[in-house]
Amino acid sequence: MRRIALTVLLALLVPLSFAAAQGAKAQTAVVTMENGGQITLEFWPDVAPNHVKNFTELASKGFYDGQRVHRVEPKFVVQFGDPLSKTASMDDPKMGQGGSGKTLKAEFNKKPFDRGVLGMARTNDPDSASSQVYVMLGDSHFLNGQYTAFGKVTKGMDVVDKIKVGDRIKSIKVQ
Repeated sequence: MRRIALTVLLALLVPLSFAAAQGAKAQTAVVTMENGGQITLEFWPDVAPNHVKNFTELASKGFYDGQRVHRVEPKFVVQFGDPLSKTASMDDPKMGQGGSGKTLKAEFNKKPFDRGVLGMARTNDPDSASSQVYVMLGDSHFLNGQYTAFGKVTKGMDVVDKIKVGDRIKSIKVQ
């Protein structure tokens, strides 16, 4: 009798928990460029919880607002997140070296670095990621397992494709 009751209980709970998981809305953010274009990001807290938390907390505090894109490598990446980019010249030798002052342990995962994936930049030290992020302009699977993928562009990849070095981020609003 206990076995039957347990089976019935599991038969009821498993579909309910699956439905709840399916109905859970993924955390997103909207990047608004100064030129008016918008990019919607969806995050992957299931594979990189600390990277998602770091990015969304920085974005919620306005850390990225007013920053400029400091790196564009055609068919590879668009990169931002250096606070120096708010005020310094884009040809400043220190451009691309700044961060939030906090570093993260790597959360390498099985998400492939395909076009539109959001990754966290770092130095040669795997545990040195801070605030600089990049959006993939093309598939780059040599990054798989070497960098932390923590989200993807779900809308506005056409905007990402047009970004140039020096383009300014007006705001990032976490939803």
